[in-house]
Amino acid sequence: QEQLVESGEGSVQSGGSLRLSCVVSEVNFRVNDMGWYREAPGNERELVARITRGYDTTYAEAVKGRFSISRDNHKNMVVLQMDRLKPEDSAVYFCYANTETLYNDSLYARDAWGKGTLVTVSS
Repeated sequence: QEQLVESGEGSVQSGGSLRLSCVVSEVNFRVNDMGWYREAPGNERELVARITRGYDTTYAEAVKGRFSISRDNHKNMVVLQMDRLKPEDSAVYFCYANTETLYNDSLYARDAWGKGTLVTVSS
């Protein structure tokens, strides 16, 4: 079963930058969409940014123009570059991947999640 390993956890002051990375290991067949979601205390998990295998991107309105998502299909890696961070960006960030497994000549897709990495932005 695939595993998502995140890195880049940290604390910065408002206006600073952080870079989150996530690698999907034990991929059986293919990784489709990848992305980042976040969950702040008392809030539901929400989309931050998402990228398709063909590099089409989607961003939450709150992060457009400040965050950039990219991926390396050969490495099964997704990166979130976060610039001009604000205190309201503080949250646990979760890596997401939709993966496909080939079994008995059939493909099975499932959503996989990382354990989460903490981002803290102080004012």
